Amino acid sequence: MSATAPALLIRAGLPADRDTIIDFNQRLAHETEGKFLDRAVLSAGVDSALADPERLRYWVAQSGSTEPLLGQAAITREWSDWRNGWIWWFQSVYVVPEARSQGVFRALYQQIRAEAFAVPNVIGLRLYVEQENHRAQQTYLAMGMRSGGYHVYEEIWTDRFAAPSA
Repeated sequence: MSATAPALLIRAGLPADRDTIIDFNQRLAHETEGKFLDRAVLSAGVDSALADPERLRYWVAQSGSTEPLLGQAAITREWSDWRNGWIWWFQSVYVVPEARSQGVFRALYQQIRAEAFAVPNVIGLRLYVEQENHRAQQTYLAMGMRSGGYHVYEEIWTDRFAAPSA
């Protein structure tokens, strides 16, 4: 596929995409943070998202309805009391290596942006990116996003929720 390839199919993630989404999330964690995620915990998280898109909603990209998935993005929502509206946060953005720099993320972004813009109380889009991921930062800048001027701090309790029992 090249930059002039036919339009990509961007659609909501479905339960049938579960295994690929889990695989993409595993790859994403390893490639960007050097982490190996507990597959049982990750699987339960993906299952929860697919069962309740209000919690987290996936979009996937493919070159045709019967073709393998090329990429994904997910959205969570944050209420902004300062702006009286929802901000949609991108997360779990992944494009398979052989499809990078070919417009897959751009197509996902444009579809999600259009859907967000159609909802009157959605007031913007945000994402976070690893500080050293300069390639991704350049991509986001080229698409019209700008640095929000924030650093993200966190306290994550990795052992709080154990893997689901079999």
